[in-house]
Amino acid sequence: MDTPAGLFDSYSQDYDHTIKSIRTKLEVEAKDQFGEQRKATLRRVEVELDEADDIISQLEYSARLKQAKTDLNRFKKLSKDLHSQSSRTDLLGAKNRFRAGPTSDDPYGEQNDRTRLLAGTEILSDGTRRLEDSRRIALETESQGADIMRNLRQQREQMENARDTVQMYKQRFILGALVAVLIIVVILILYFKLVRH
Repeated sequence: MDTPAGLFDSYSQDYDHTIKSIRTKLEVEAKDQFGEQRKATLRRVEVELDEADDIISQLEYSARLKQAKTDLNRFKKLSKDLHSQSSRTDLLGAKNRFRAGPTSDDPYGEQNDRTRLLAGTEILSDGTRRLEDSRRIALETESQGADIMRNLRQQREQMENARDTVQMYKQRFILGALVAVLIIVVILILYFKLVRH
């Protein structure tokens, strides 16, 4: 599977290419064209504008996934720090068993360390949960975007196939009509020859 950064770069390149094509058609080609030629160019521009809009949506999803990856790395670091702090607290707790317990006004006492550790763990759990939700949503929306693009491609192919089918039937009809006319002409010629003779 492609990395979020790779997907983002790929979509960004597609967007740049599409915008360059749109700019060329609008600022160069369409200015020198007239009538049906200009209309055809503007129809191609409309298709490319829709493609650019879809790419922008994909860029937004990829950016969200990239942010989710950044958050995940940050929470991994926080988790590692908290585990180190927990080990340190356990070590200090073992030493304190042989000493008098910390006073209530000691800001670095075992109880204070445990409170901070619990608070940090709760923040980590909450952040991880939010991160997983964001990642799931980003993957779902990216999958939906890919499905939409695939459906649009299939619909375009179906429309092209339907157009080809209509063209084929039209040609068959014209050919059939020509054959029918020729048969009628031959019959009329034979009829007039036989009747007159």
